[in-house]
Amino acid sequence: MSIHLQAQFPEKLKDGYKMYLSPDSSKFLKLSMLGQFWVRSTQNNPGTTIENVPQSETIDMSIRRFRVVFSGVLTDRVNFFIQFGQNNLNYLSARKSGSFFHDIAADYAVIKKHLSIGAGLNGWNGPSRFSNSQLLNILVLDPPGYQEVTNDTYDQFVRRLGVYAKGKIGKLDYRVSVGKPFVIQTTSGSGIEPISTNTSFSTLPPHFVNQGYFMYQFLDQESNFAPSIAGTYIGKKKIFNIGGGFYYQKNAMFRHSDAVTKDTVSQDIKLLAVDIFYDTPLNKTLGTAFSFYACFSNYDYGTNFIKVTGPNNPATGSANTTTSFDKANYGNAFPYLGTGKIGYIQTAYKFRDKLFGDQGTLQPFFDLQYSNYDRLKVPMCVFDIGVNWLIAGNNSKITFNYQNRPFFSANGAGDLIEQSRWGEFVVQYQAAF
Repeated sequence: MSIHLQAQFPEKLKDGYKMYLSPDSSKFLKLSMLGQFWVRSTQNNPGTTIENVPQSETIDMSIRRFRVVFSGVLTDRVNFFIQFGQNNLNYLSARKSGSFFHDIAADYAVIKKHLSIGAGLNGWNGPSRFSNSQLLNILVLDPPGYQEVTNDTYDQFVRRLGVYAKGKIGKLDYRVSVGKPFVIQTTSGSGIEPISTNTSFSTLPPHFVNQGYFMYQFLDQESNFAPSIAGTYIGKKKIFNIGGGFYYQKNAMFRHSDAVTKDTVSQDIKLLAVDIFYDTPLNKTLGTAFSFYACFSNYDYGTNFIKVTGPNNPATGSANTTTSFDKANYGNAFPYLGTGKIGYIQTAYKFRDKLFGDQGTLQPFFDLQYSNYDRLKVPMCVFDIGVNWLIAGNNSKITFNYQNRPFFSANGAGDLIEQSRWGEFVVQYQAAF
């Protein structure tokens, strides 16, 4: 089945298809869909293999994300949100599998606008803005993955079963949640690492996750109907927020006390972050706009923890199998997150509307992650530069993105240092309503 989207996108579909349940349109059912389709060329990390065959470069096509969202406001106090979809359907994927529920949750407004309490499979997350990103309105190609702090280890793609509270008090927007993590033995992610003197995710029964995110919204207010947060409003709103949050899970990690006695030691996950978001029109007549986001995170996953992974990885393994770090460091992988301090920025400029007539306009962007992880001898830096061709806003857009990432491996002294840098070029088409 193919979908043809004209540049003049139907106005009534820009925010999903709604069926109203009340004369004043305050109660409704809403259906939304999104697809993100990739064509990509990747310079693979040294030692990369695909089904045990060495491969220095990969050209592939994939479905990065597909979503169907069914949501609604049933009464003055009752909301529900259901999301179903799939990630990373590529030539390596298991066939006829992979789709799953991302969200199944409902909440009740105890005090309208100020306090809603909900439950279910949900993503009301901390510690930062993009711990649950609104996929329709991502500014860059991909949101900063390090902010999805336990993705597919203790959660189901940053969601878990639990209860949450959300609301607004004046200009303060808040969300807090308590969730029961999934046991790591059922993960579909990178699997279970063997225990060593560096921490890894514990296979012991998990303790509850406590997390929250708070943002003071100085100018226009953002919706908190759904847990995901926008990356840009492309000039439709004037937003200036300062935010901060936390994530805590007791005894979530474990390690050996030393290489000799090998006593098991448990450690907590303790994460903190502060961020700033500014997204504004520059010239409302022309439609130009500017966006900026910055975040500083202090992550503690225990002693020398590091996670090496590659988004939508085009490879399957590495010929370098000396350590668990080497085994995971294939394809487009890099040290994604870990114990240490992380700085991140993203920014963009949107040109005037109708730069190309009825074929839309351009929005060049840049982002950079700079991480000082305890386990690495030197800082890790990865950046993206690209441009969104907004054919019909974010409902129909093409993104051209180049990412430059480091390759880390051990030197003669056993220290993990940057040995080389590699690139990946992606063309993405996004269609959504």
